[in-house]
Amino acid sequence: MADVKSDLPYTWNQTLQEVTITIPIPEGSRPKDLNVSIQKSKILVAVKGSDPVLTGDLFALVSTDESTWTIVDKKELVITLEKINSAEWWPHVVTSAPRIDVTKIEPENSKLSDLDGETRATVEKMMFDQRQKQMGLPSSEELKKQEIFKRFQSQHPEMDFSKVKMDFSS
Repeated sequence: MADVKSDLPYTWNQTLQEVTITIPIPEGSRPKDLNVSIQKSKILVAVKGSDPVLTGDLFALVSTDESTWTIVDKKELVITLEKINSAEWWPHVVTSAPRIDVTKIEPENSKLSDLDGETRATVEKMMFDQRQKQMGLPSSEELKKQEIFKRFQSQHPEMDFSKVKMDFSS
């Protein structure tokens, strides 16, 4: 998770899936004391009767159905915005705020179980191939070629393969 500290009246952090904004509010605040509007591309946060603490166009689109806000200890408003594009880092929450350098963000490690089936299979194959290479053993692709060759040999016992030299690495 990338934490962002600044001179803004809020702090925020993000993962690839969501942005979390923390805003200090007057102690004892309740939901009816706040005006929080989360739209697909805009946000407005204000304590009723005061100027907005956060307002403007969001950097990117969010899922309004999956975005939430809650009051913590009656003194903090925590807003979680679910990113629609979970493959990008936000340089700021609203476009009018100062930008951060997203190239300096160090993402959290993700678990294989967090990945969808196809991505997980690709990552597992890459990990297997890397381990095989480190041990000087054939990759999954080379193993597949060897298996095809063995099958061909068994289907053609009349052929002599004793002098054949096969390179499965290319």
